[in-house]
Amino acid sequence: MATRKPDAGKRGTSKGKGPRTEEIPPNPALEWTKSIAIAVVLFLVLRSFLVQTFVIISGSMEGTLLVGDMLVVNRAAIGSRVPATNIRIPGYSEPNLWDVLVFDPHHEEDLKLIKRLVGMPGDTLEMRNRALYRNGQAVNEPYVTHSNVEDEDSPMMDWQHEYVTSDVDRGVYSPTRDTWGPLVIPEAHYFMLGDNREQSLDSRYWGLLEDWRVEGRAMFTYFSYNKPGPGEYGRPFPWIREVRWGRIFDGIS
Repeated sequence: MATRKPDAGKRGTSKGKGPRTEEIPPNPALEWTKSIAIAVVLFLVLRSFLVQTFVIISGSMEGTLLVGDMLVVNRAAIGSRVPATNIRIPGYSEPNLWDVLVFDPHHEEDLKLIKRLVGMPGDTLEMRNRALYRNGQAVNEPYVTHSNVEDEDSPMMDWQHEYVTSDVDRGVYSPTRDTWGPLVIPEAHYFMLGDNREQSLDSRYWGLLEDWRVEGRAMFTYFSYNKPGPGEYGRPFPWIREVRWGRIFDGIS
């Protein structure tokens, strides 16, 4: 009996299917580029609108904050400014009295400062021999550190003449670091002071802070070490050997 040979024309094909195509392998360089681009975009969004970090490099907020503290700042809570503009994205809360805030001061470009909010719009502020008064009432300031230094005046404080209350004779008004006011805080402005009161260059000198300049609220320290000061040498690797373990993840108030 004759046997039927298989149809050679059907070898390697499947009924109803088109020609087979080879799968192109991904380009590793292109995949890495995409991953890096996505990571950069996410980082910029996170830093611009949600959180940022801040490093303490001066003693103006001691003993609340120490030189070498590294902070996490909540930008989303009180809204964040679109970079290079005055436009703000609304937050879910407003700055509150006694908040420790990071901000962009008007008197120097490319500078970020951190101080405590002590005066709100509409408040009347005054300092008498280092004691702060708000709306006629003495303020309890347990966070303040004082230094044994003499009082001083400064021509930088001349801006205050425009904001003193009507019962103050502007012709003889002469504010000093420890005694000034009373001043009325206008709308959309804040008054900021450092906790290391006699070692802080703050609103007493450079003036009121416009509300849109606030960058965020300081939340906690994520790392801290005994950072060497100017002229301090001979301390190798202080960020490893002199870590302040007790300050890590410490809240700021």
